[in-house]
Amino acid sequence: MKLFLSRFRSVALVLGLSAGVACAGALGAAAQEFKQIELNDKLVTSFIAAQKDFAPLASKLIEGGDQPDAALTKELDEIARKHSFASFDEFEDVGANITLILDGLDRSSGEFTDPIEKMKKELEDIKADDSIPAEDKKLAVDDLTQEIAASQPLQHKGNIDVVKKHIAEIEALIPEETGESGPEGDEAPAP
Repeated sequence: MKLFLSRFRSVALVLGLSAGVACAGALGAAAQEFKQIELNDKLVTSFIAAQKDFAPLASKLIEGGDQPDAALTKELDEIARKHSFASFDEFEDVGANITLILDGLDRSSGEFTDPIEKMKKELEDIKADDSIPAEDKKLAVDDLTQEIAASQPLQHKGNIDVVKKHIAEIEALIPEETGESGPEGDEAPAP
């Protein structure tokens, strides 16, 4: 569970400060609580282009928690509109949908596994892991079971191909993390 949420949070934090950051007070549920939308090339390229404008606001947004002040909210909306989004909320929805695909995408094979299926596999792995203390295991199983129950499967399968088409540009936005295994090699899978 921690690996799934850690990966989701790190990608969400980097990608436009979206998905998990605006819901900083509820990061545990951030993976589930967003509007699934149909992505297209224009949305994804606008999202990528907006990163340079949103990056300087990262620390302010994190400090603002789940309720940034009015001035920051206005600034976020202005930047989003500059990049053809109706609002920062729409920008966040795009980021969350990209993150959902990234979380299920095996970078080496290009295959997508719905994050719910990944969480179910992780749940089975946790249950089978005798090295986890009983109390920790119970907490992890309970948390992951709740997340699975609250999750929705991917609604727009076409989003997989859209994200794959832009994977190199998206991955260029994600800094390498130490201690967490990433994709094998630096090559993006063929769409």
